[in-house]
Amino acid sequence: ALVARGIIRYVTPGTLTEDTLLDARADNMLVAIGEAGGEIGVAAADISTGRFETMTIDAAVLAAEVARLGASEIVVAEGSALDLPLAHGFDRTAFSSARAEARLREMFGVATLDGFGSFGRAELSAIGGLIAYLDHAGQGVLPHLSPPVHIAPGSHMAIDAATRESLEITATMAGTRPGSLLHGVDRTVTGAGARLLAADLSAPLLDRGGIEARLDLVQWLHDRGGQRDALRATLRALPDVGRALGRVAVGRGSPRDLGQIRDGLGEARMLRERLAGAEDRPALLDALLPALDGHGDLVDELTRALVATPPTEMASGGYIAEGYDAALDELRRLGSDGRRAIALLEARYRDETGIASLKIRHNAVLGYHVEVSARHGDALMKEGSGFTHRQTLAGVVRFNSVDLHEQATRVAQAGAHALAAEAAHLEALIEQVLARKDAITRAAQALARLDVAAGLAERAAEGGWTRPHFVEEQRLEIIGGRHPVVEEALRREGQPFVANDCVLHGNDRLWLVTGPNMGGKSTFLRQNALIVLLAQAGAFVPASAATMSLVDRLFSRVGASDNLARGRSTFMVEMVETAAILSQATGRSFVILDEVGRGTSTYDGLALAWAVVEAVHEVNGCRCLFATHYHELTRLAESLSALSLHHVRAREWKGDLVLLHEVAEGPADRSYGIAVARLAGLPPAVLARAKQVLARLEAGKAKTGGIAAGLDDLPLFAASAAIEEKATPDALREALGAIDADALTPREALDLVYRLKALADDGAGH
Repeated sequence: ALVARGIIRYVTPGTLTEDTLLDARADNMLVAIGEAGGEIGVAAADISTGRFETMTIDAAVLAAEVARLGASEIVVAEGSALDLPLAHGFDRTAFSSARAEARLREMFGVATLDGFGSFGRAELSAIGGLIAYLDHAGQGVLPHLSPPVHIAPGSHMAIDAATRESLEITATMAGTRPGSLLHGVDRTVTGAGARLLAADLSAPLLDRGGIEARLDLVQWLHDRGGQRDALRATLRALPDVGRALGRVAVGRGSPRDLGQIRDGLGEARMLRERLAGAEDRPALLDALLPALDGHGDLVDELTRALVATPPTEMASGGYIAEGYDAALDELRRLGSDGRRAIALLEARYRDETGIASLKIRHNAVLGYHVEVSARHGDALMKEGSGFTHRQTLAGVVRFNSVDLHEQATRVAQAGAHALAAEAAHLEALIEQVLARKDAITRAAQALARLDVAAGLAERAAEGGWTRPHFVEEQRLEIIGGRHPVVEEALRREGQPFVANDCVLHGNDRLWLVTGPNMGGKSTFLRQNALIVLLAQAGAFVPASAATMSLVDRLFSRVGASDNLARGRSTFMVEMVETAAILSQATGRSFVILDEVGRGTSTYDGLALAWAVVEAVHEVNGCRCLFATHYHELTRLAESLSALSLHHVRAREWKGDLVLLHEVAEGPADRSYGIAVARLAGLPPAVLARAKQVLARLEAGKAKTGGIAAGLDDLPLFAASAAIEEKATPDALREALGAIDADALTPREALDLVYRLKALADDGAGH
């Protein structure tokens, strides 16, 4: 027969729902980006679960938000100038803010969008592009999307892409999950919980109330080990309700998906009953419990309708439970009786023909048929045998008969009617599920939040982590802080981790940290940044105590890397990232900087590092840890009131370098570079020559004052910047200020344009 052909779906990275193609512990985000009025709108959705969020942002933070979302696919309007990896163009007319507003109202059955939040035109443009793209990919079948969550500006800590990579929040620099902060913290037992934890770590909160609510729930579960163990055991057995619902919503659901929704909601209801009886429940738990109940009728219906373990495939039926539909049971009985009759018929034919190997078989082409070996075929070919020849193969001959045809027809009719009845029941059950899709999504989200809290409580209990405390004054006080990933790696090797304090506040908000390579400077810097991130994500932290104020932006410039594909050397990348920090960090930010200026010549590098330290102190005014090998920078402690000197301790014992990994007050006595080189295995002759050169250099340094000689005479940063600005007047501004626009003739105006352009070109050249 002719088969109608057509495209029923476009398969793209951001529109996958199949379990076999998705990571159960990671979101799969499709992101659309719209532009309007100089603003950028972002709409992001994971159609496998229905997660849907939107925001309006500045172009400067677009890359950071895309990195936070971990987009699998990015859609922009055709012809857009936005340069983002994974981005591709789509019909520009789809990015219509007016159409998006109408489409949203239609999708969610509301007269106004006010209940969802205040959407800007750029945001609506992105929403329009996202929905149109999903409509195109599904060829008219839209996936389930929860009502859009408007992410207000400043609702979460700003972390740029370079900082995310440097801190290895959800993946290492090599792109692997093991070794990342997420891997070191994750003790969730469900895929949904793991996805939510990754989202929490990617977007730490700036709302102190929201942070404290999460911490209260973690604290409650931390203090109740038995309650936590029981909760985790229940959650571990739950299916992924959110992704099962996502497949059902796009028409790719199976009886197994309905069974997962039934089992998940059934366990959620029982879990609510147990938790509702617990004492001293935190507010967040009370807010989550209602979402776990209210599905009783649906669960009961699915329990009666489906077998205990429904299959993935629907073609063979067998997923509707016996007793749910009497008519279906009768059709199944008729089919079963017919198959028994066929088995009896097979035995009768063996007796009548005397062919013991005769069998009645079934295939998709001939249906039921009699099959004998080739040497017995002639006996059934005889006239009056009652058999009709159907097919001859190399080793067998196949026949039909009147009795077999009648029985086969009854079996086929009963089977077809039974399959049709089951399909109708399945369609009705799917309609009931989709009628409650928003409530089911809320239940799935509540289960994920419980899993995250229980997992964080488990991690805190096993690692001796503590609850952070938040204060209003600008402060970061971490006592006995540890690196959550490095400590775990050392523990597996049977090695202890050396804890260190970090206290930044008021007149001591900028630490200059010196000491040898491998001494632990980078680890110390990173661990404090990760502790801040964990605390604002609502987690306990690896420290004896932690008191801090909220951090609005987190910056990390640690390590060396290049981006040769975009024409950037290691030093260029370092300077680009440092420039971003100096232009964006505020008094509420936390910055870690390591080895600024080491990628160029000694004099250039020292000059840049010196200026950066002064700028962080005088202009940004943020809390900062600055690690360096430029010991000359320690002189800044004399002129910068909020800067203090610290070092990682090391000792040489009988010619060997002993790294203590302790952070102490004061500058390091020396760099121990040659001792580190010895550890690395440099040849003795090279080490001996290096010692000779070092001795000569140090003698010259003592005589001349070293490369920092004369820096004490420099004016302070603010005065220096003012002098520089005054010394280089802006000729273009002066020329514009001297113009009498009303007195210009057209010819004079044209000449003036050429003169101003020449001034601008001359300024760019200098």
